[in-house]
Amino acid sequence: MPATNQTIPAHVPPERVVDFDFLHVVKGDADPFLTLKRLHDGPDIFWTPHNKGHWVATRGEDIRRILSDHQTFSSRVIFLPAMERPRIIPAEIDPPHHAAYRALIQPFFYPNAIASWADEARQLATSLIDDFHAKGECEFIADFALQLPIIIFMKMCDLPLAHREMLLDWVGPIFRPQGETDIQEARARFNAYLVDVIAARRAHPGSDLLSKTLAGTVEGRPLNDMEALSITNSLVLGGLDTVASSMGWMALFLAEHPAHRRQLIDDPKLIPNAVEELLRRFSIPTIARIVAKDVTFNGVALKEGDPVLMSACMHGMDERSFDNPLEVDFRRADARKHSVFSQGIHRCPGSTLALAEFKIFLEEWLRRIPDFGIKPGAKVKTGSGIVHSVLSLPLAWTPVA
Repeated sequence: MPATNQTIPAHVPPERVVDFDFLHVVKGDADPFLTLKRLHDGPDIFWTPHNKGHWVATRGEDIRRILSDHQTFSSRVIFLPAMERPRIIPAEIDPPHHAAYRALIQPFFYPNAIASWADEARQLATSLIDDFHAKGECEFIADFALQLPIIIFMKMCDLPLAHREMLLDWVGPIFRPQGETDIQEARARFNAYLVDVIAARRAHPGSDLLSKTLAGTVEGRPLNDMEALSITNSLVLGGLDTVASSMGWMALFLAEHPAHRRQLIDDPKLIPNAVEELLRRFSIPTIARIVAKDVTFNGVALKEGDPVLMSACMHGMDERSFDNPLEVDFRRADARKHSVFSQGIHRCPGSTLALAEFKIFLEEWLRRIPDFGIKPGAKVKTGSGIVHSVLSLPLAWTPVA
């Protein structure tokens, strides 16, 4: 772990201090999920001096309670380490104002609103697979995961597809930074780009997601410049990484588990629950809350202003929350009780679209490429941080005419 000189607060008992840096969970290409699972061997809630110091909640029920209790655990900072930046709207807004901001974007992700985008996603998935199917191999992340959900999202926002690579170059260091400098530099470039986008949409609004959102009102007034940047930042960041990252883990698991692939091929009706189960087992986000008032939580004295970090995978892998949590069971009855999309009022507004894209991916991929594996001699590359990702996944199969 990188060294830290952070002072341990007086209210933190020595036995609750653990040397843990979530920005450096693994070295090389180790599995970040199994590394994090080992934290269940220690205190349910512990303090780490890394990244300016914060609590870590490791158990599923505690994570669910913290994410659902906005009165005790504020969302005003959801990413650590905390730094000077505009708030992320609506994710970092607490009630009573949260609902007004969320109402700006939620209608665009209702099932009836995403129906046409789901249709387009299916057409795009088929087209992408057609491009490499006959080759017998692909680099799944570059050729599919970073194409399907991101192209759909950029079309929803009417952003030039030619900007995709540039935006991804900035988003990577934000979600998987090597330090604060990485985050600050990437955010500065990203925000400068968005400022220009906002100015253009305000001058020449269209019918796209960004234009409609920026034209909305909150509590009877238009968005100010900071609010416009923040909500645009939230939408674009969310659309450019998280679905692609989850697809990577799904594809990696299926590449290594032919019996699970066959189960979905033989019984496609299992696919919706299989999506939930894979999201549970390979939960990618790491999120934070700020203690809003002094409280004793699960036997631990938390002070107002303390940050609390939670990795959704710690919920999904908790044997207190799920039977045999490391086993992937596509028939698991409670698979969807994971925290990938958060909990409570801050549940991800784009979850409906994401679930549709995951389902389409599995349906169309397994229909065309039922038997595949990691390309012989190739190496899988992973990354961890705010989002755990598969960064490179070379796959191979025997083409069938």
